[in-house]
Amino acid sequence: DPGRLIAVHIMHTALVAGWAGSMALYELAVFDPSDPVLDPMWRQGMFVIPFMTRLGITNSWGGWSITGGTVSNPGIWSYEGVAGAHIVFSGLCFLAAIWHWVYWDLAIFTDERTGKPSLDLPKIFG
Repeated sequence: DPGRLIAVHIMHTALVAGWAGSMALYELAVFDPSDPVLDPMWRQGMFVIPFMTRLGITNSWGGWSITGGTVSNPGIWSYEGVAGAHIVFSGLCFLAAIWHWVYWDLAIFTDERTGKPSLDLPKIFG
């Protein structure tokens, strides 16, 4: 069942991406950026935001920056943008997993001579 195998792996990716996006939004809701020196994010119990910061995301749509300054145009790749992208990606992976689960028994995975399931890579990729 190659279609079902890929379906459960895509669903796992959807769950992980959905968790990351929703956890980032939760952390943004409870995070206090007013004093990044004496009350940094790791003291506030943040888990996802420090990893985003380490990758270079420093601005928020709320107008604050992790460095302590204000931002007028943070762009789409801010903390909220990355969280939203994870949630959208999670939804798309969920739909892809459902498709692969429903249409798992494709003729491309069946040997014409024997009728048994097979993985014929030249047949699949041309």
